[in-house]
Amino acid sequence: MERTSEGSKRDPLQRGVAGFRFAGVAAGIKKKGGRDVAMLVCDAPASTAAVFTQNRVKAAPVRLSQRHLAKSHGGAHAIVINSGNANACTGPNGDRNARTMAEQCAYLVGCEPSQVLVCSTGVIGQALPMPQVANGILSAAAQLRRDGFAEFAEAILTTDKRAKTAVRSVKIDGATVTLMGCTKGAGMIMPNMATTLTFVATDVQIAPALLQALTKAACDATFNAIAVDGDTSTNDTLTVTASGRSRATVRSASSPAGRAFATALTALLADLATQLMSDGEGVHHVVRFAIEGAKSVADARLVARRIAISPLVKTAIAGGDPNWGRILCAVGNAGIAVKPERLGLLIAGIPTVVNGEVVPAWKEKAVAKAMQATSYDITVQLGLGKHTASYLACDLSAQYVAINADYRS
Repeated sequence: MERTSEGSKRDPLQRGVAGFRFAGVAAGIKKKGGRDVAMLVCDAPASTAAVFTQNRVKAAPVRLSQRHLAKSHGGAHAIVINSGNANACTGPNGDRNARTMAEQCAYLVGCEPSQVLVCSTGVIGQALPMPQVANGILSAAAQLRRDGFAEFAEAILTTDKRAKTAVRSVKIDGATVTLMGCTKGAGMIMPNMATTLTFVATDVQIAPALLQALTKAACDATFNAIAVDGDTSTNDTLTVTASGRSRATVRSASSPAGRAFATALTALLADLATQLMSDGEGVHHVVRFAIEGAKSVADARLVARRIAISPLVKTAIAGGDPNWGRILCAVGNAGIAVKPERLGLLIAGIPTVVNGEVVPAWKEKAVAKAMQATSYDITVQLGLGKHTASYLACDLSAQYVAINADYRS
């Protein structure tokens, strides 16, 4: 399987994905300027899977996209996105504006409004500046290109420091399948999917229901196993759209073709999720919390998640402080039965706790030095079973507080 991501010497984004055109333009929605309207269009209605936020306060574009996917039975022709304004908590006017975006895009593309998904990201509670949005959609439609993915990926950003893209290709039945994706998000990142806005285009032939099942499974292992700050957004959406232009067909999840595609999709999403974590607001350290020896995968995930979102653990990571007691405290607060006398802990591979007690003459200075790295692992051994799980998390820095204290200005 070929792997190419942002920063590679190659530029696979210029090749695009068969059956798709992309655009990203500046419409004046963002106060600080830059691209803020994006459009993804397939040559024909395409199999589309999506995973949305589980926050009960859902933004107007999320609710509309959910209805459209249900009405079209997983067949989308286009996705239109604006950044700089979330169109969330905006009442009936927000619903009308989301519908207007879908209708304008549908008219320009030549499809039914129900075949258009709408996504928005940015400040919550402010009405969309529809004149700018409308002009942006018109401009994006005029600039759609096969090689426009880089501009598309840039136009979905808010407080991100850089665009986050990835590409995978995999051989299925002798044919090459391409997957190209991008993500945005630097704060308000927490599982309950989809965690920010993420878009994947692929040329594989696959039915919508099967694509949905494979997408959900890939998300559970990637975007549902990361946490920046413990907050799930009102607008989170992840979509995977398949044009069917490749000669490769996936007919079942258990077939060799299904397993190959699932592996490629999971690898792509893992790449994007890792990039998202490293680009988090005020992030200086990305830590993988690995849980071993749990009675079940569900228990392992509960423990990993609790540690990953603990403010005390996250601030210790920010300061490079090997305060292992905070980690064990988070384990005990995870809501599962534990046996303290069986707990083990390794920080950056260095044994720190064995059988619930600190290792005699443990190497605190070595651990503190290891915690200065930009990425490392923290492993918790529960000693209760054979199941495992992991989460990607990060530090909580003063810079994160500064960014979010000044977000709307």
